[in-house]
Amino acid sequence: MFLFDKVKEALTKTRRVFSSVVGMESIDWDEILEKFLLVDVGADVAQEIVRDAKKRWLNAAPIEIALKEAIEDFLPEGKPQLFFTDSHPCVWLLIGVNGSGKTTTCAKLAKYSIDEFKANPLLVAADTFRAAAIDQLKIWGEKLNIDVISQKENSDPAAVVFDGLKAGKSRRKNPIIIDTAGRLHTKDNLMEELKKIERVINKEIEGEPSEVLLVLDASTGYNAVKQAEVFSKSLNVTGIILTKLDSSAKGGYVLNITKKFNIPVKFIGLGEGIEDLVPFDKAQYAEGLIP
Repeated sequence: MFLFDKVKEALTKTRRVFSSVVGMESIDWDEILEKFLLVDVGADVAQEIVRDAKKRWLNAAPIEIALKEAIEDFLPEGKPQLFFTDSHPCVWLLIGVNGSGKTTTCAKLAKYSIDEFKANPLLVAADTFRAAAIDQLKIWGEKLNIDVISQKENSDPAAVVFDGLKAGKSRRKNPIIIDTAGRLHTKDNLMEELKKIERVINKEIEGEPSEVLLVLDASTGYNAVKQAEVFSKSLNVTGIILTKLDSSAKGGYVLNITKKFNIPVKFIGLGEGIEDLVPFDKAQYAEGLIP
């Protein structure tokens, strides 16, 4: 299946909401605005996109083209890229709440780095509060034939990260991809823990982490915006990875995050397979959203 087809398939549930828009004999802009709200686009963002689309439509653009162009223009220019260099080990730190798909995404990013950069990655299991997360990362490491640094359950996450950085440097691994815990119900402790990890990384490898990637579950819709707000207050989030996009009818909330936090979406997860993580492309997203 071609990449665009996979993106389009993942957005099927969201796109169905807009199916009645195509071929409208008379345009009901209030109905279109309601469609955006149904897919978890916030009111302010929805109104801005509808205003832009209306101008394009008045200039003779078909309604579906007007909407796609308005959505695409709303998103940042260019295609977001992961920072990677051979001059020193890059550190990619993954954060987010439990259940968002961080651990699997770590493995997918490792596979992506091998394919894209011919890299030799290292995985670090710093979600020490869940034995399942440690075991899962080890299984992925075996499947990908890459090293995984871990300690026993309930170990100090920062200590695991320190060990991972030492191992990464001595074994010439790059990138070093770090999984973390996501116990948002104890968010104050969690944020302090993540900031401590960030300090350990920067002390051991100056200028790192080069990527702090917030993993969000697309099926949670607008709640993901709240998560972005909590994490971005404490950490310099460099990008977002959307997971479980194929199971949601709320694929529009990415527009809210872009507007409110100015954080680019770098990848989208289109399934459970190791290669089901693709770079975000705003043109493909707009095409997939509107029939």
